[in-house]
Amino acid sequence: MATLTHDTTVSRQHHLRNGLLVAALSAAAFGLSGPLARGLMDAGWSPASTVIVRVLLGAVVLLPIALYQLRGNWKLLRQNASLLVGYGLLAVAGAQLCYFNAVNHMEVGAALLIEYTAPIAVVGYLWLRHDQKPTRATVLGAIIGIAGLILVLDLTSGVRTSWIGIAWALGAMIGAAGYFLLSAHSGDTVPGTVLATGGLLIGGLGILAAGLIGIVPLHATTAPIVFQDFTTRWWVPLAGLGVVTASLSYVTGIAATRLLGSRLASFAALTEVLAAIVFAWLLLGETPRAIQLIGGALILIGVIVVRLGEPD
Repeated sequence: MATLTHDTTVSRQHHLRNGLLVAALSAAAFGLSGPLARGLMDAGWSPASTVIVRVLLGAVVLLPIALYQLRGNWKLLRQNASLLVGYGLLAVAGAQLCYFNAVNHMEVGAALLIEYTAPIAVVGYLWLRHDQKPTRATVLGAIIGIAGLILVLDLTSGVRTSWIGIAWALGAMIGAAGYFLLSAHSGDTVPGTVLATGGLLIGGLGILAAGLIGIVPLHATTAPIVFQDFTTRWWVPLAGLGVVTASLSYVTGIAATRLLGSRLASFAALTEVLAAIVFAWLLLGETPRAIQLIGGALILIGVIVVRLGEPD
């Protein structure tokens, strides 16, 4: 019995360590999307066009792996059709389109701040829907993390923002909350790569349909993309968006959520804000301020406190 208990404890620690490492990789990959998209939109790309290319390219990259995992089991797709459609329209299309529109009206860090109040929505949903009452440590960690986000925003230092941008960012927050809840929903029934591929494909086609009927503007350009210290061809940031910030980020994000659970994974994903600020500094020249660095430290502390409040 003692050996069994020890093995179980080691297994939990192994899952936790792996989950946090995969969550960090996912957060870094997602954090790169905003700065890359800003470069494209500054050159003349519409937010919808940027999202469409990003998610469809990500789906194409993942498709061979997803087909291999399915091995012709199309019944699995039919049984989980509602999950795939919901994930594609809410977690992919809704979250990304709203986020890129927010980035078009405000700084990357500020847009991410609002989007990543999603953990509060996740905690509230799990409490109201599944009676998973948060512990005191979880609440304390949430307060510390959100305080850190407020410092990262640093509204008193002239951060570019607008009510339109805030509205889009709130829409992205709802999509992000759906992303964490739906990623954990299917457990091991639907392989993570299959869920990511289906979601990216459905989300991309959904936004494309909206563009073709005129709901969202679609326009692009082959003009060079100008970043802080260099200029590159238009397809280079698009490749980065599709391969790194779509295929890699969604697969690792789903894996992290299944290892950690939607609540802890949503707080661990707050580190995306730090990654986005670093990439925005390197690519866009949006230099982080000292108060933002303090806020980043609080975010990490908040994640640790939330972990301490999570049941084994």
